Amino acid sequence: MLRWFKALMPREDRFFGLFDAHAATIVHGAGALRELLDGGPGVADACARIFAEENRADQFAREVMLAVRRTFITPFDRGDILDLIGLMDDSIDQMQKTAKAINLYEVETFEPQMRAMGDVIVQAAKLTQEAVGLLPAMQQNAGRLNGIAEEITRIEDHADTMYDEGLKALYLAHRGGNAMGYIVGAEIYDHLEKVVDRFEDVANRISGILIEHL
Repeated sequence: MLRWFKALMPREDRFFGLFDAHAATIVHGAGALRELLDGGPGVADACARIFAEENRADQFAREVMLAVRRTFITPFDRGDILDLIGLMDDSIDQMQKTAKAINLYEVETFEPQMRAMGDVIVQAAKLTQEAVGLLPAMQQNAGRLNGIAEEITRIEDHADTMYDEGLKALYLAHRGGNAMGYIVGAEIYDHLEKVVDRFEDVANRISGILIEHL
């Protein structure tokens, strides 16, 4: 009876617009992070842009949480909505943590594997944005959504390989005695890997939502 009643009630679909807006901040943040990893005099500006995008993302996340409390009929389960926006927010939060570490250690030059990880972060961010945009018609877009989740999983696997290769190269470059150079570089690699991990978390959550609605 309750399901029949809910089917007759109009749904509040503004959540999708907020998801889209948040996903746009993720893409912009990822682009700024990739530019940051080019190093040089543009590092400070790129960090500032990441911080600004993270602040905007927080605003959209708060709007989603407020809307969940105020909305009677949501497009899908309230818990799934909160989980999804929380995981999306984690991805740009991790970008901010990366930028903070780079600011703290005043790093202005980056290893090739770091830049390569930046490339896959941009790719994962764009795929996440595409997936979020498909959610309003998730049943019709089930095939593509599953495909995106698989692509992001492959990206995460590739990022793991780059992380391992980067750490090995870092060790070989600094084993002569520059321990601090290794420690700082390893921390940056760790942050970059975690950014990619957060995108996989988002993809997995979207896959779970899709399964529940097929």
